[in-house]
Amino acid sequence: CVMNEQTFEPLQPKVVLGIAAHPDDLDFGSSGTLAKFARDGAEVHYLILTDGSKGSADPNMTSPQLVKIRRAEQEAAVQAIHGKAAHFLNYPDGGLEVTQEVKRDVVRAIRQIKPNVVITMDPTHLYSMQRGMINHTDHRAAGQAAIDAVFPLARDRLSFPELFNDEGLEPHKVKTLLLTNFDKHNFSVDISETFELKLDALRAHASQIGDFDQVDKWLREGAAKAGKEAGCKYAENFIRLEMMP
Repeated sequence: CVMNEQTFEPLQPKVVLGIAAHPDDLDFGSSGTLAKFARDGAEVHYLILTDGSKGSADPNMTSPQLVKIRRAEQEAAVQAIHGKAAHFLNYPDGGLEVTQEVKRDVVRAIRQIKPNVVITMDPTHLYSMQRGMINHTDHRAAGQAAIDAVFPLARDRLSFPELFNDEGLEPHKVKTLLLTNFDKHNFSVDISETFELKLDALRAHASQIGDFDQVDKWLREGAAKAGKEAGCKYAENFIRLEMMP
């Protein structure tokens, strides 16, 4: 891990939870880091909030078919980085909203898995002028729900009391939050030794990637640019927030 702008303690989590909207989101944004954590002994989980049912231009594809395909692809991608498990909430793709129901389901997962580190998307990243892109509405909703679940909802016993009273899930405090943001960061992770595992994870998402050589080139250039700034071959960038004890 390379420090940027402010000094952080090295990250050596025992349990990591990646939270994202769709299958492949975490693999594009942070699977090099997740693979590094897994390689260093962490138990790595993915939590995917939607069913991925809209991500196809194939006129012969149906949503029920696509849900099964993308779930299997995500499970294969988690295996590729040596993660422990992928979990799915199956909210409709394209319609994810920041509701109490979604937050409760994310809180449940946090209390069950008990991660030291949570990785998700920065919900404040609405668009990028320099990249000419709009951040998917599901990405923003997933990031906001995840942040709200991390603080304060998973921490507070009286938030969603049914989780404690009916399911016996104790409150849990996440120590570190890592946010992916395309345009800004304060923390980098050296993924030089796990970059190929990132590519392996993305190869699993065959329904989403047509020209893999082009994706390889794009990812390699981006990781090399981040790595040059951080002083290593390849890196992934994050906004790192340390939660108050």
